[in-house]
Amino acid sequence: MLNGLRRSYCFSSFTFKISLIRASRLLTAAANISSQDGEKKKKNEEYRTFQEEWTEEFTFVERAGSAVCLICNDKIASMKRSNVKRHFDTRHATFASKYPAGDSRKKACDCNSASFAGSLAIVRNGKPFTDGEYAKTFMLDVANELFDDLPNKDKIIKRIQDMSLSARTVHDRTIMMSNQVEETQVKDINAAPFFSLALDESTDVSHLSQFGVIARCWSTRGEDLFKSFMEFAQENNLPMDKLLSVCTDGALCMLGTNKGFVALLREHENRPILSFHCILHQEALCAQMCDGQLGEVMSLVIRLINFIVARALNDRQFKTLLDEVGNNYHSLLLHSNVHWLSRGKVLSRFAACLNEIRTFLEMKGIEHPELAETEWLLKFYYLVDMTEHLNQLNVKMQGIGNTVLSLQQAVFAFENKLELFIMDLETGRLLHFEKLRQFKDACTASEPTQNFDLHRLAGFTSSLLQSFKARFGEFRAHTRLFKFITHPNKCSLNTANLSYILGVSVRDFEAEVADLKASDMWVNKFKSLNEDLERIQIHAAPEVALMVSIITTLFKRINSEAYYTHI
Repeated sequence: MLNGLRRSYCFSSFTFKISLIRASRLLTAAANISSQDGEKKKKNEEYRTFQEEWTEEFTFVERAGSAVCLICNDKIASMKRSNVKRHFDTRHATFASKYPAGDSRKKACDCNSASFAGSLAIVRNGKPFTDGEYAKTFMLDVANELFDDLPNKDKIIKRIQDMSLSARTVHDRTIMMSNQVEETQVKDINAAPFFSLALDESTDVSHLSQFGVIARCWSTRGEDLFKSFMEFAQENNLPMDKLLSVCTDGALCMLGTNKGFVALLREHENRPILSFHCILHQEALCAQMCDGQLGEVMSLVIRLINFIVARALNDRQFKTLLDEVGNNYHSLLLHSNVHWLSRGKVLSRFAACLNEIRTFLEMKGIEHPELAETEWLLKFYYLVDMTEHLNQLNVKMQGIGNTVLSLQQAVFAFENKLELFIMDLETGRLLHFEKLRQFKDACTASEPTQNFDLHRLAGFTSSLLQSFKARFGEFRAHTRLFKFITHPNKCSLNTANLSYILGVSVRDFEAEVADLKASDMWVNKFKSLNEDLERIQIHAAPEVALMVSIITTLFKRINSEAYYTHI
């Protein structure tokens, strides 16, 4: 029995030793695997970051976290050596054989990048593609003089000579950059939480119907525009579920009740979508009221300008006349209905050169008695001042950074100004009509008993005001929703219509607004933000700031005197 116990103990000891050996081997293997995984992970991380040698080997550079080909300007989504190599070998095999890896390929890449920069400058400034060769010749001439004292002048000249800026090259570079911009826009749209559309249907100089920048079509029906847009959206995988609003030019094919683009889009998406008529376009349509009521004035101005400017001999003679009399301007401006600011600028220039225009017409033996009639000139100078006010509104509404709330407030503020203009004309002060006041003062000085029918001009202004109030209906309907952006702590819960905003729970929204109104921290935060906005507005309106300061000081003094009198 003792021997049996010894054998059992020896067997157990042997088994335990084997287990220890196996465990040790397993731990060693696990450590090796972990080490290999770490090295593999480190290697993968290195492979997924841009390597500087890729520039000389495969003509790639890193821009905004992506690998960009210097030859075709394409981007590689996954930054791996294999992907970069595959792109270079399959698409640029000819380039690889023509420029072997080394200095020759590096020089070619530098010239190619410079070619893209030159093409971008040509397109951005609206120059024809054929100007590329001129730009290259210009750079060579300048470099030959500018770098004359540098030791590497010949190298610089050679780099410029190797840069391709032919018309074909500029054309190809432009197409590549355009495709990249489109791809970037589609990528940004997909990444955004919501997006809106701005659509315009117009006709170009060749009478071809153009649908914004999205598609080209031969028909302007709402169904055709909708079909073209949906093809574009499907081709670029636009996330239509993120579409929040649509801004159009107000055409019937866009806003038709049943077959308009917006109606078809809402029907396709089966949900409400905000729709707006472009606020700048509506302002321009309101401004056309001036042409309608004072059409005979604008018509004569355009005819006279065309007679002078459109004929080469008349244009040269008129320019000579302006130079002889020392006028600040050297010519008149042609009118264009497409350019919204054109009307005001044309009238202002015509008014500045009116005396010279009369003299020139007398030299040509052409009679236009309207140019000396008080009634016609009264309307003319009124139109000059009013179009200047309209141009100021239009420019104020343009530019980057304007929100829908600021645009809406600019329009409503101009409506208030129109009411002020009506009163200004009815009382005869003409504080806001500088050119009209100067003409009236000049006529009064020569003939004190002369009467001026300013009430008729006030009627024109009243019609313009009614035109403004009749438009901008979509913006007036959503005023409370827009105000919620700046005053969320003051708006009631039932004023903000959230049916247009996807993914927002009305229940959670109402509960969060209730918490926000009761939170002193957030209420004070919005108050401080509004105070900052007030300070910015005061800087923009110094006269108002001065009056506020005077009134505030006056009330403080009155309160102080009342206090000491009471004591």
